[in-house]
Amino acid sequence: MIYTVTFNPSLDYIVDVPGFETDKVNRTSKEMLFPGGKGVNVSIVLKHLGEESTALGFTAGFTGSEIERLLRKEEVKTDFIPVPNGFSRINMKIRSGVETEVNGQGPAISEMEIKELYRHLDHLTSDDTLVLAGSIPSVMPETMYMDIMKHLEGRGIRIAVDATRDLLMNVLPLHPFVVKPNHHELGEIFGLEINTWEEAVPYAKKLQEKGAVNVIVSMGSKGAMMVTENGDVFHAPSAEGKVLNTVGAGDSFVAGFLYGYNKFGDYEKAFNIGNCTGGASAQSETLASREKVKELLAQFGRNDLD
Repeated sequence: MIYTVTFNPSLDYIVDVPGFETDKVNRTSKEMLFPGGKGVNVSIVLKHLGEESTALGFTAGFTGSEIERLLRKEEVKTDFIPVPNGFSRINMKIRSGVETEVNGQGPAISEMEIKELYRHLDHLTSDDTLVLAGSIPSVMPETMYMDIMKHLEGRGIRIAVDATRDLLMNVLPLHPFVVKPNHHELGEIFGLEINTWEEAVPYAKKLQEKGAVNVIVSMGSKGAMMVTENGDVFHAPSAEGKVLNTVGAGDSFVAGFLYGYNKFGDYEKAFNIGNCTGGASAQSETLASREKVKELLAQFGRNDLD
């Protein structure tokens, strides 16, 4: 089973507002409401691909109840910990030529609730994969990812980490199964600019030297590259098509990669499925569907989902 952790899930409210102006009443022409958060996105895409997962994390209030309802509608299994005070955040995106985001704070999470999360994680075995993705709320310890990995150390659980800067660097000595910075994040870590997959390779290998087992670097419209634990280097361009929405594309890449690896045990197939799954979300208003992933894989002469 794949488990995803989202410390601060959200309701993502996306509105199109033609000619948006401040200090005036504006009216929407289109509205969408989705459950959000990086781990939540991974679980949704896994379900679209046909892979079961369980979404872990914290929810609170009426918004937390709605997040869980929407995930049940997607047939995603959940095991959230209820937080008695506050409410799960609402993230609002206003689209009017340019995109403006207003992100909520989320509830305060106590030490008791964090301990409850550890009890949920204690059920994981060497047959399981855990996804740690996204930022850590300010109300929680900054070392949360590292603390979780230390707690689970020695159990043979495959752990995927999609995080930035110190959150990522601090967990490398604990040998995450796969990490997935984008090229901007990789460049920030090493204090330089990375523009091509060839430039990314030596720095992906540096992450391996620090402890990562496998490293994927997503590069948006420039595709992606991967360095495996065996020393193989894969790279692929992005699939052709119109980009509609980049939110969740990186999470979708993680979902596609884990789906592919769980099904085939083959890094190259998993990488290519991940690349096309990320592209499928970028080319969709919502998160990637299985049909869209197959369509993009066909561009590369592949049929790796079957």
